[in-house]
Amino acid sequence: MPEGDTVFRTARRLDEALAGSAVTRFDLRVPRAATVDLTGQTVHGAASRGKHLLLRIGDSTLHSHLRMEGAWYVYRPGEKWRHPAFRVRAIVGTAEREAVGVDLAEVEVVPTRDEEQLVGHLGPDPLSADWDPAEAVRRVGADERSIHVALLDQRNVAGFGNEYAAELLFLRGILPTTPTPRVDVAALIDLGVRTIRANRDRVDRTFTGVNRPGQTTWVYGRAGHPCRRCGTLIRKGAQGADPARERVTFWCPTCQR
Repeated sequence: MPEGDTVFRTARRLDEALAGSAVTRFDLRVPRAATVDLTGQTVHGAASRGKHLLLRIGDSTLHSHLRMEGAWYVYRPGEKWRHPAFRVRAIVGTAEREAVGVDLAEVEVVPTRDEEQLVGHLGPDPLSADWDPAEAVRRVGADERSIHVALLDQRNVAGFGNEYAAELLFLRGILPTTPTPRVDVAALIDLGVRTIRANRDRVDRTFTGVNRPGQTTWVYGRAGHPCRRCGTLIRKGAQGADPARERVTFWCPTCQR
């Protein structure tokens, strides 16, 4: 599942593949941006902001969001794609590399000077150079909703998704339904920063320290299985800011109180 660490690695891969080169192929397969053509412009680089990816080309920025299924792949020109063409939403090619965006939920191009209109609402990003822990703690701490909802709100802190929320709350022994004012937010954010930075350079995300399949999480995706600490069966529920934004929650009723 794409979360802040996934988008960070994707931006770094695109930056390494495209930065400094001129665009030789530019094809956006979404109605609102299908006529945009940045062919001939120089790729300045790629960056992530939370779960948003920004590819800067000439005076413009190609913005994309991976959501649940999206991904960017890098190929050599002419190399066979590993996915069907009907799933492709964006192609940015240079003489040596071709970046292909698949199943992207959002694709749009804006002047680079207007990037903040797209990502200015986001809270501090623990993987950015301007990470502000005090501001992140302030924003999350001021949220009176449940801690699971507050942690997922990208306006509070950018980059933590549902998997991170479930795992961080387990590690801190906090029920996802706990009202945020009752939580040690500073300790939770500190753990989150250390965890997402540790996963930033890993191909496979892990919260347990074990990289073997099926052993990377404590509670996420493990409903009905015994807790790795106490043996109690992991439970599953749903929470969200409103019914339209409910996310699945996982917790251990013994380890999280």
